[in-house]
Amino acid sequence: MEFEKASHYIQEVLKTQLSPLLFYHSYDHTMGVLKAAVEIANNENIQSEEDLILLKTAALYHDCGFINAYENHTEEAACVIVNEVLPGFGYNRAQIEIICQLIMKTKMPQQPETHLEKILCDADLSYLGHDNFVKIGNKLFQELNAMGKSIDEKEWNIMQIDFLQTHHYWTATAISNREKIKAEHLKRLQEMVLINK
Repeated sequence: MEFEKASHYIQEVLKTQLSPLLFYHSYDHTMGVLKAAVEIANNENIQSEEDLILLKTAALYHDCGFINAYENHTEEAACVIVNEVLPGFGYNRAQIEIICQLIMKTKMPQQPETHLEKILCDADLSYLGHDNFVKIGNKLFQELNAMGKSIDEKEWNIMQIDFLQTHHYWTATAISNREKIKAEHLKRLQEMVLINK
């Protein structure tokens, strides 16, 4: 597997082909997910070099489907790209299948089964339990409106409350490092909605 070449390729694609209206599902989001995935994997004691490469590749490619689709089938669209591109970088059929399974498990609602799937899912939504939750959440709010959703701030806060209430982290690392801060964000949003009733 020529990970560095596969990484360089998709980074260039994301930088040049993603819509500028994707304020949340952006190049920066992908790089943040990659960083979080590596951190969680290290804390979860993932030792296999092959597993780490598969995880990092899935993190880099997990949202590339937004180049061709916005709603419903972005993970499937990402897997089409993965199947087209990664054989050229020395990934075999079994490795590509694992990468696609990892990407598909990031689809909402998340239902990861393997350890790597749990790591990627937690990395993808790491911001829910992070200090930059408001800043990143605002990017998603901006993106949804730019893509024609017409959501006001109150509706957005209610959507976020619903999402935070149903979401849970899967790895011991994310539960330990993110759950408490996530609960604080939920409490603050609930208080805001009550005040603005």
